[in-house]
Amino acid sequence: MRICIYGAGAMGTSLGVLLDEMSLDFISHNAEHVAAMNASGALIEGALTRCVKVRAKLPSQMDGQYDVVILAVKQRENHAAAQFLRPFLKDDGAIVTIQNGLPEEGLAKVFGKDRVYGCTLSWSAEKTAPGVVRVTSDTGFCLALGAYGKGERLKELAALLSHAGTLTVGKLAEIRYAKLAVNASFSTLSALSGMTFLQLARKEKKRVLALMREVFAVAKVNGCTRLPQNGYDLFKVFGGKFAPLLLPVAMKKYAHTRSGMLRDILAGKRCDVDFVAGAAVAAGKKAGVPMPMLERAVALVHDVENGLAEIAPETLKLLSEE
Repeated sequence: MRICIYGAGAMGTSLGVLLDEMSLDFISHNAEHVAAMNASGALIEGALTRCVKVRAKLPSQMDGQYDVVILAVKQRENHAAAQFLRPFLKDDGAIVTIQNGLPEEGLAKVFGKDRVYGCTLSWSAEKTAPGVVRVTSDTGFCLALGAYGKGERLKELAALLSHAGTLTVGKLAEIRYAKLAVNASFSTLSALSGMTFLQLARKEKKRVLALMREVFAVAKVNGCTRLPQNGYDLFKVFGGKFAPLLLPVAMKKYAHTRSGMLRDILAGKRCDVDFVAGAAVAAGKKAGVPMPMLERAVALVHDVENGLAEIAPETLKLLSEE
């Protein structure tokens, strides 16, 4: 089986190292990252230290067709990436997105729904140097996989991805909304405040839970009866009266994790808020579920991007203003 990770940045590279699959190509637009991986291997550090020899390429160096393409680019690149990748994916091939948000619908328009699968990853990571990725969480390596369509290759993909860590297979909507509830709250607030996930869990419980529960509401309308995340049902853990007490406990392993959106903004790039928290807002509008605080959070992230608001804990107070 011929496989590639398209968008081998922090998360794509870390997954590829964990898979340690000889038929896997690491595809990145970053020429320095590609050169370093080819010269010295791909290295992950942090919760686990591992270096593996890999075959890394620039997109211009791709050839032939793949049985599986694992998609890990920023979601704002998805339309162009899908059009580029279409001739490189076999007619019966599968595209597996490990992106956050709800990317499958857009990919299905290019590849057809039965070739699209979604996978969420429990860990966080950041690229610290060409060829080097640091895992910034202490959660272990858990993955959840679901099919957007018929799922004819689900068992085959599950066998592959289980090499990377503890894998569960389930309903894609429940898997997606579970991760979305965490990303729409913690990642968005981290981008606004500069705080780590654990700091937010300790100091901003009300705002975190308010955003999370807006996502819960739209998840329920979309047929989710449970939201499985790392062995827990988020509906039960964060939907009840003990949620403020449980939140810091649950986020203890994310003491060093900050939002990837925050890193993008600090680097002068546009972040993916419209495709993460914004995806939840769009799903809420489609389902007739009001999401006022999440809408304000998305707008405020854009204000930060445009220099109209600062990245600071005090910026979170603006979420309470009408």
